[in-house]
Amino acid sequence: MQKMHNKKQDKFELFLEEMLRKLQDCQVSKGHQSCSACESYFGCEVRDEYVKAVYNSMSKGDTGGFEF
Repeated sequence: MQKMHNKKQDKFELFLEEMLRKLQDCQVSKGHQSCSACESYFGCEVRDEYVKAVYNSMSKGDTGGFEF
């Protein structure tokens, strides 16, 4: 993820960076370059948390009709 140098990151962006690191660590530990290569792809909690963090970062926590 590209860091924003001129703008202070909000709590959603900071959490997204944390989740990206967690996701990448998981991929490296399993020897994958992508989640889609993993046997746990559909039931993965790390991936699910990352997807939710992406959505929250984009919506800044506002809820809507978006379903995962």
